[in-house]
Amino acid sequence: MYQIDRINNRIKQLSVKKFTELGFYEREHLQEWIANAPEAMGEELLIIQKEFDGFDETKERLDLLALDKEGNLVVIENKLDDSGRDVDWQALKYASYCSNLNKSQIVEIYQSYLNRFCNSGDAKTQICEFLEVQISKKAWKSLIT
Repeated sequence: MYQIDRINNRIKQLSVKKFTELGFYEREHLQEWIANAPEAMGEELLIIQKEFDGFDETKERLDLLALDKEGNLVVIENKLDDSGRDVDWQALKYASYCSNLNKSQIVEIYQSYLNRFCNSGDAKTQICEFLEVQISKKAWKSLIT
């Protein structure tokens, strides 16, 4: 990465620094940056949970759980550095855990997130708005049963 000096028409190479050297941390900083600006991941996402731990028989937690514009679940596992070779396996494991979530559970997960981090709101309504769908109460009921 380079810094541009417009006045002298020069570029200067910047030194490489690790996030931890700059005082940034995975959960406290990176996770919050993404949660508050999920478009930084390269697409429109709706964050539906932080530190999701709703997996049976494990105490593991994935960093962020989101929905994309097609209604697919998106697992976001943050790493500030290359601390592990098994990061891909960790993300795949979390994706497999989430693959069994049904629509009702997704709404519950998001409602919990809204209540805890956003001072409430209606999960069903916000998901429909994000997905740009209009749905009647009767149709919504059939979707979550």
